[in-house]
Amino acid sequence: MKRRDVLGLLGLAPLLARAQQRRVYRVGVLETSSLSLNAENFDRFRKGLEERGYAEGPNLVISYRSAEGRPERFDALAAELVKLKVDLILTRGTPATLAAKRASGSMPIVMAAVADPVESGLAASLQRPGGNVTGLTSAATELVPKRVELLKALVPKMTRVAAYANLANVAAAATWKEIEASARALGLEAVLLDVRAPEQIAPAFAEAARRGAHGMIVGIDQVNLKEIIGLAAKYRLPTMHSAREFVAAGGLMSYGVSYPELYYRAAHYADRILKGAAPGELAIERPTKFALYINRRTARALNLVIPPDLLLRSERILD
Repeated sequence: MKRRDVLGLLGLAPLLARAQQRRVYRVGVLETSSLSLNAENFDRFRKGLEERGYAEGPNLVISYRSAEGRPERFDALAAELVKLKVDLILTRGTPATLAAKRASGSMPIVMAAVADPVESGLAASLQRPGGNVTGLTSAATELVPKRVELLKALVPKMTRVAAYANLANVAAAATWKEIEASARALGLEAVLLDVRAPEQIAPAFAEAARRGAHGMIVGIDQVNLKEIIGLAAKYRLPTMHSAREFVAAGGLMSYGVSYPELYYRAAHYADRILKGAAPGELAIERPTKFALYINRRTARALNLVIPPDLLLRSERILD
């Protein structure tokens, strides 16, 4: 007699079936910014999970941890998630992912967006990452030349470009090297603004103005978005960002991936891993679509004329 028949005779089959249906998956999230600031991105991750049969409450628990713009907190937060025995950790950014890898041992990690996972040592290669980390790359470093070129096209008088970066982040250090090289190729001088704490943001903008920068390349910094946009307006400094949300908030322009779409795709990786796939065998996805956004109101406030070719190339002009 088969095992299920024995269980049926004993009246245990329905109980066993319900126990199997009650499997609850636990996903830890290690982020730079709060859930409220990251709502658009994270809602897309939730949607991706819902489409694959996961719902918070019935079969899914999400534990969200944010460093609130303080990357030195990542190690402690990652350790918290490991103690919760989550099934996997979702991360964004190189510092968060490295901290999760240090803390997790073999626990699976899904990157929603990392600039260069191979260069930062998170993966052996994009095709076969090995280890316990997989997910998506934002290709942020390789997009630097195009960002510098587009900013120069919108600000033709620019001879000096500032770079807002936190060099404690290994990805930001690589980006700075690309900015230097790209600026040099266009006959520009690059000015580094190494911003590692919120209290250094305002002095950095003042330094950019003092050194005569005509534009600024700004890395992702959701936590201090409003302050960055406000200071750019105060110093009348044209800014190039890597995400549309900065342009929607008043930044001049952005060129890069759709971060909400990366989070949506990250749900696919989470589902594969929760169903038993080994992260090291799942190829890291590289984006193929990049979009240019321009804020026309900000351009007018800076007395900039948007060239016709940029108008045609832009995904959307925001007023």
